[in-house]
Amino acid sequence: MPKPETGQDRTEGHIPAGDPVTAPAPTGPIAPVAHPAVAAARRVGLLVTLVLGGLTALPPLSMDMYLPALPAVTDSLTAPAATVQLTLTACIAGMAFGQLVVGPMSDRWGRRRPLLIGMIVYVVATAICAMAPSVQLLIGFRLLQGLAGAAGIVIARAVVRDLYDGVEMARFFSTLMLISGVAPIIAPLIGGQVLRVTDWRGIFVVLTGVGILLTLVAVRWLPETLAPERRHSGGVGETLRTVRSLLGDRVFSGYMLTGGLSFAALFSYVAASPFVVQEIYGASPQTFSLLFGINSVGLIAVGQINGRVLVGRVSLDKALGFGLGMITLAATGLLLMTSGVFGRASLFAVAAGLFVLMSAMGLAMPNTNALALMRTPHAAGSASALLGTSAFLLGAVASPLVGIAGEATAVPMAAVQLTCALGAVGCFIGLCRPWQRRAEAVV
Repeated sequence: MPKPETGQDRTEGHIPAGDPVTAPAPTGPIAPVAHPAVAAARRVGLLVTLVLGGLTALPPLSMDMYLPALPAVTDSLTAPAATVQLTLTACIAGMAFGQLVVGPMSDRWGRRRPLLIGMIVYVVATAICAMAPSVQLLIGFRLLQGLAGAAGIVIARAVVRDLYDGVEMARFFSTLMLISGVAPIIAPLIGGQVLRVTDWRGIFVVLTGVGILLTLVAVRWLPETLAPERRHSGGVGETLRTVRSLLGDRVFSGYMLTGGLSFAALFSYVAASPFVVQEIYGASPQTFSLLFGINSVGLIAVGQINGRVLVGRVSLDKALGFGLGMITLAATGLLLMTSGVFGRASLFAVAAGLFVLMSAMGLAMPNTNALALMRTPHAAGSASALLGTSAFLLGAVASPLVGIAGEATAVPMAAVQLTCALGAVGCFIGLCRPWQRRAEAVV
């Protein structure tokens, strides 16, 4: 029997049955069902955590391991650098739009089948990338690689929603951040070491092996977590209605946009930081790598503080609001420093601002995912797809803007970050309105 709703439940994102977006589907109740697969998955929590962490880490591995090889690909395939850059764009686009396909599929057919199909396609596409004779073929199969790799991202979030609720879900997302957050740090290092012993094709061989390993691990240790009675039996029409109902939910859309804009601020940092640190401030690649690693450690550390200390003691909305405030303050400081208000800022000052901004993401990202998915237990796959796609698309829009003023200033990076931060705060206040839901819970 589901436990009765409490004021704390509503504060953390639950809404009463009868609201349009959470009305029970004809196929079964929307509350999580304690079926044997869920119980088994919780008993082997560490294994499931590692599997889901590996699935969410695969996309950044696929993108970042490849970065050191871009010049080699340009020479090997005798293609212009701008064309080779499209291999990255294709992969990112595939990951963004692939989630819109895989998410609704997982709500209809369960989590395992779409995941395993996606992983098999990923392995095949990656193996073909390793043998691509032309840049055009490489672009095409990088797109397919991204489309298939999206299965890991979207289904990992949906599985977390199947297994956990409330503060437990927020804690689990913070734990996933510890695993998946390491991937962007080590991926370029792994790629560089692979290039020491082989050429750029060897990177795709390694990724093929990683894909095979994750597929086998998922087959062995990741059970089906969506009970048959909770699946959607409709076709494209029902999928579109589900997506429309999710987007029509003001609070869910608010958390989706809040998380997406926060992610766009992070994307602008990733796109601009090599240029800012090395070209403007004259730092060495080794110094840049050190600063990048320190910032990533800050994000992971704050994510763990969120999951292990704050969750359960502080409401998720308060933790999210504090994180958004820190991001906004850091972006404001960076804009003032880079625009010369305080004179020429030192590399240390700019690095400190970036560290605060990145670390605060450890409060923003896991809590927006948890709060959004709390509202959508009946359509976790579709909701996860919308969260992921919106984040990737907003990040893709923000990234090119950081270099709009050329190579002599870091002002565009800080301006984009502040714009994204203010947009996230606006969506949180204007659409999520957490104080209003707390007042309703008291009444």
